[in-house]
Amino acid sequence: MSKRVTFQHSRRPSMSRVSGAVVAAGLGASMVFGAGAAFASGTTGTAGTAALAGAATTADSVAQQATAQSKAATAAKNKAAAWKTPVNKYVLSATFGTGGDRWSNKHSGQDFAVPIGTKVVAAHSGTVVKAGPNGGGDGPAYGNAIVIKHSNGKYSQYAHLSKIQVKIGEHVNTGEKIALSGNTGNSSGPHLHFEIRTTPNYGSAINPVSYLNSVHVRV
Repeated sequence: MSKRVTFQHSRRPSMSRVSGAVVAAGLGASMVFGAGAAFASGTTGTAGTAALAGAATTADSVAQQATAQSKAATAAKNKAAAWKTPVNKYVLSATFGTGGDRWSNKHSGQDFAVPIGTKVVAAHSGTVVKAGPNGGGDGPAYGNAIVIKHSNGKYSQYAHLSKIQVKIGEHVNTGEKIALSGNTGNSSGPHLHFEIRTTPNYGSAINPVSYLNSVHVRV
């Protein structure tokens, strides 16, 4: 009898099994890698959000400071630009251009009737160019007087003062106290004589009430 020869074929994994393993392996790697990526992404996102929030807070703070500084600068600028009456409580008496026996020429200013010792303030910021008796150099009729030069080329004058509280060359701000009202010089009663001039000297006065109205000050 002849012997039957049996060939033992080595078993190879089926393609379906191989494919399944590859797919499984791929899924495993993908899942692991994906989880790590998701974790890293989540961590980075949290840190980034915190950083952005911090930057936004800093930016808001800087913006608020800039706004505050801008408002302060605007307020200072507006204050420097503002004009006001030289006394707060008053009764208007002799007006600009009035004629009469009391003046050798027509009245050169506006009189504010106030008690002696009333606070007199600078109608606008500027530099004191005259201050003293004899009208500060404009004549004895003014009594004690002050003249202030302003940046727009105008001058303001304050006369018949009982006390002068500034010196020539001194810078004053709008509303700053410069004197006390009085009854010195050619005066028929306690009041402040106020002028707006185009030069520091007598003879260059313009209507002070009209001028104050033009710079939004109601008298």
